[in-house]
This record gives sequence, C-alpha cells and structure tokens, in this order.
Amino acid sequence: MTVPKVSVRNLQRKISVNVAGLQKFAVKALQNCLQLQKKKQTDLRKLRDIFVWLISDRRMSQLHRQFLGQTGPTDVLTFQHGEIFISAETAKQHARVFANSLMHELQLYIVHGLLHLHGFDDRTPAGARKMKRMQERILSRALSR
Repeated sequence: MTVPKVSVRNLQRKISVNVAGLQKFAVKALQNCLQLQKKKQTDLRKLRDIFVWLISDRRMSQLHRQFLGQTGPTDVLTFQHGEIFISAETAKQHARVFANSLMHELQLYIVHGLLHLHGFDDRTPAGARKMKRMQERILSRALSR
C-alpha cells in the first residue's frame, strides 16, 4: 500500500499562517484517516498526492461558483483527485465566531477534506453526524501525538 504524500501550500497573502505547523498536522491527520476502514470506492490510499491549498475568499468564491454554482466563499472545497482548497479568510472569521484559534479551524478543515477524500459525505443529517464524529476523533488523535 502506498501512502499519499500530503503538501500544504499558502497561496494567499492576507492572513499569516503557520504552514510548517499545518504540514506536520496534515501528515498526522492523514495517517489517522488511513487507519479508518472504508467500504466505498473512494479511498485515500488510491491517491499519490494530496494538496491542501490555502486561498483567499476571492479565489474560493470563484471555485464555489464554478463547481457548485453557489455564490460567495465557503470554508473548504474538496476535489476527489486529491485537492483540498481552504479559505484562510473564512477560516479566520469562523475561528472568531466559534472561539477557536485560526490554527484549530484550519486543522479542522484539513481533516474535513481528508475525510471527504476517504469517501465520507455530509450531505445528509446522518452522514453529517458521522463525519463530525470522525472529524473530532481524527483531530484529537492527530493533536495528541
């Protein structure tokens, strides 16, 4: 079994981000996600590379409109070929609203994206609850090691 390589890249300039810290976290989170058993075709193990792109709200709004037909930015968009786009500006706003640090919010979005790449879906209430439980488990495991 090959383990995908995960890379975190900062493509926005408005918000200062600890990319090295996020990179270390993403590797740990990926290792934890790979331990989950999946029955669906979508499987992290099938990817060679995973890219986490930190982008601006402006760029996220463009992607959101282009791929989901929705206006305005969103927090995270995941594409099944291994790309996770995260809006650093939206993450900062959500961190303030939910009384989290920016780093915690970004880590949460990385885990969320990895779970989507591993076949988890949050489009139904039951799927969203399951995904939230998995996110919390992966987040706590990745932060405790």
